[in-house]
Amino acid sequence: MPTYFVNSSNIKIKKNIKEKLAKKITQVHNEATGANKYFAQVIFYDTKKGDHYMGGKIVSKPEVFIYGHIRSGRTAKIKNRLITSLREIIRKNTKLDKDNIWIYILDLKPSQMIEYGEILPQSGKEKKWFKNLPIKLKNRLNKIDN
Repeated sequence: MPTYFVNSSNIKIKKNIKEKLAKKITQVHNEATGANKYFAQVIFYDTKKGDHYMGGKIVSKPEVFIYGHIRSGRTAKIKNRLITSLREIIRKNTKLDKDNIWIYILDLKPSQMIEYGEILPQSGKEKKWFKNLPIKLKNRLNKIDN
């Protein structure tokens, strides 16, 4: 956790840009929330031309949507920093105007999520959670985090 779903409509994001965006989205989440990088996942989807409507009319302009599922417990200030930073990452790397970028953050209770086979910790309790993990999983997560 978090999982960021990046959906592009009427714009083809090249593989090298996707890799850059995934790294930057992970970095922004890490810096804004303090959560380890191994929690961040970024998944890209492309909407086929002709499959995006707004107000019942076909959308022909390029748009990018980010749906971020994050653990609850973050302050409004942290979430504001997070969404505005995400917007800027997309803007700078796609050259889209900010009115063509949509970002939604959804808070989920960590007690209702399992990742890496374990129930997730509350925000701010990551170190204690990590300490109690099996050594094999700790090694795996350390490789991702570095």
